[in-house]
Amino acid sequence: MAPAKSNPLGYAALAVSAAAYAALAYATPRTSFAQLLLLYAVVFVAYLYVTNQRFSLRHGMAAALLFRCIFLFATPALSDDYFRFVWDGRLLAAGVNPYLYLPEFLMQPEAPQVPGITQELFAQLNSQSYYSVYPPVSQAVFWLAAQLSPQSIQGSVVVMRLILLLAEAGSILLLWRLLRKMGLPEKHVLLYALNPLVIIELVGNLHFEALMIFFLLLALYQLFYHRLVWSGFAFGLAIGTKLLPLMFLPFLLRKLGLRQFILYGSVVLITVMAQFAPLVNLQLLHNILQSLDLYLTRFEFNASIYYLLRWLGFRLMGYNTIAILGPLLSLATLVVILSMASVKKLGSVRRLAGYMAAALTVYLLLSTTVHPWYLTTLLALTVMSHFRFAITWSGLAILTYAAYRTPTYQEDTLLLALEYILVFMWLGVEVYLYRQRRRHANLNG
Repeated sequence: MAPAKSNPLGYAALAVSAAAYAALAYATPRTSFAQLLLLYAVVFVAYLYVTNQRFSLRHGMAAALLFRCIFLFATPALSDDYFRFVWDGRLLAAGVNPYLYLPEFLMQPEAPQVPGITQELFAQLNSQSYYSVYPPVSQAVFWLAAQLSPQSIQGSVVVMRLILLLAEAGSILLLWRLLRKMGLPEKHVLLYALNPLVIIELVGNLHFEALMIFFLLLALYQLFYHRLVWSGFAFGLAIGTKLLPLMFLPFLLRKLGLRQFILYGSVVLITVMAQFAPLVNLQLLHNILQSLDLYLTRFEFNASIYYLLRWLGFRLMGYNTIAILGPLLSLATLVVILSMASVKKLGSVRRLAGYMAAALTVYLLLSTTVHPWYLTTLLALTVMSHFRFAITWSGLAILTYAAYRTPTYQEDTLLLALEYILVFMWLGVEVYLYRQRRRHANLNG
């Protein structure tokens, strides 16, 4: 690990960041977009400065954990998803399957009475008419939070945040170890550890991508030592936290080959089945499919290519064509990912992580919904590469919160255009430079 460097401006930047994070945690509602944007600009500029200077890696990692701890007792300011976490946790604590009942049904007089499931909590939900979509590992954390704090929402938030904070500490350590194994500069771990979007959205706003990223990095780390069973187990837990890693299975097949993938995939399958077994039934499968259909055909936020196609659909058809475009774009994503996975065998874990990042980029660019915290997994994966467009995207993603300035949640088209024009330009330049480097290496090889 690099020795400490004397960098007074770097430490001053970290001190200013700590004050700004405190203001973001305890004094910045998402309706105050100007204040949010100003404070985010402060921490992002400080982040760029520190990560581009000679700076003590040990102190940078310590600062990253300190910034996360600042949020420990704060109420999530930019997301209200945590109310559903508490809701599901209280159902599980009472022995009720959270996948089986719509929240609005449990408010009916004939519904079973569940301790802690109140009209007040119901009124805070942003998903009153949707079945729960959170996989079993996330549900286990909700349950633990409800058990340790059965009456207090804030208490449950602190329990969940502590778990996510520990997961983030583990992710930072794993990234550092992975970078060392890959022969990449160790200081690149700070690109993830100190990234403001990661800090604010994961620990700050209580998004369980933090836990998924930890298990995903653990799976990659175990692959370095060819521990297929342990890697498959960790990968299964990642799927059990968020279903997103399912898209990476084709690349694992190319990395391992058919024979080893059969073992790996069996471990993943057994791990996932064991998680769902206590809760699964035919009604659950129906409800999951219904929730997936709603996601593909109704939800839209901060999209790029989809919004262009939607605009074209309005011109040609006269109405919102999301019911057609959503499934078609998902199919297109699948086709692109399978095509990418048809390359020759992926020889290294670094190359595997690169293809996973490329697949996730395609998924995000073709998605109908791209919340800022969706970018955190991409950030973790691209740290292990020379691509930095995800950092640019993480700086611009805060612009999406302009939609919450009014109760109508109206997205700002100009800000959306600014975000994606800059992201596509940056990505295009990086892809061009990458191809130039490859061509030069091939000519010299």
